[in-house]
Amino acid sequence: MVAVPVIVLAGFLGAGKTTLLNHLLRAGGGTRIGVVVNDFGAVNIDAMAVAGQVDSMVSLSNGCVCCVTDGGGLDDVLGKLTGAVDVIVVEASGIAEPQAVAQQVLGSADPAVDYGGLVEVVDAVEFTATRARHPELDKHLAVADLVVLNKIDRVDAAELAEVFAVVTELADGAAIVTTEHGRLDPGLLFDRRERPKPAQLSFDDLEDHSQHVHAAYQSIVFESDEPMHPERLMAFLDGRPEGVFRIKGYVHFGRHGTLELQVVGGFLRFRPTRSGSHRTSLVLIGVDMSGLEEQLVGCVGEGEEQAMFAVHRHTES
Repeated sequence: MVAVPVIVLAGFLGAGKTTLLNHLLRAGGGTRIGVVVNDFGAVNIDAMAVAGQVDSMVSLSNGCVCCVTDGGGLDDVLGKLTGAVDVIVVEASGIAEPQAVAQQVLGSADPAVDYGGLVEVVDAVEFTATRARHPELDKHLAVADLVVLNKIDRVDAAELAEVFAVVTELADGAAIVTTEHGRLDPGLLFDRRERPKPAQLSFDDLEDHSQHVHAAYQSIVFESDEPMHPERLMAFLDGRPEGVFRIKGYVHFGRHGTLELQVVGGFLRFRPTRSGSHRTSLVLIGVDMSGLEEQLVGCVGEGEEQAMFAVHRHTES
């Protein structure tokens, strides 16, 4: 069974999280996105008659599915969606504190549910005023895996630098990307799928997609036929640079076997695998990837049995 990443999307009123969500639906290519919201009305769909009906579900024209929940049965809703979509986005606003929603996802007993990160959208224009009205924003930033600093086209360079510096301090090592109109590259959050498009063009196909993405992400691939040293690799993972949002792939530990690795923000997990591969193959995704390949080369080397203890602490049974 392939697990479906569940992304928690948070942000105070007006930050642009629904704009970002609608952008993901337009720019996701052939990816089937499941959306969990409190109200259909804010999402660009045609079936507005069902807006506000808890537990209602509607299929979108691009193969995505939208569902309304009051937050009480989030696990049930995720269970309904996992079999039909490639990724799920839960809009945390109005449901609960973002961290509480993320904990629900992390605590899900459904093997088809995988944690995809907590994304906090911040309004660059109203940042100071929002902090004054909602002091809890500081806490939200501290637990976020990815911070999207939105509306940067509406502030000057000096103000943006000041806001960015404060957000960086509060975000405590989380990756930070800047956007205009919520135009975040979907590839930073999930693996896009390519599926045949219908012959008839939609209005979205006619849009100027060259303006959709402002903040580009980077992706690097690391491969090695030599085993990875457990202690060195864990030191790298524990101290990974700011800006690295996702790491995925397989790690070969020599005679200790091969494990699947998933990193999203501050979340790190190894899983047993039956791939039978005897090589390491990792993809690292983020906004500043300089020097990472050299650091991973330094993690190559056979380790003793006791060196695997740190890995086992993060390994699913």
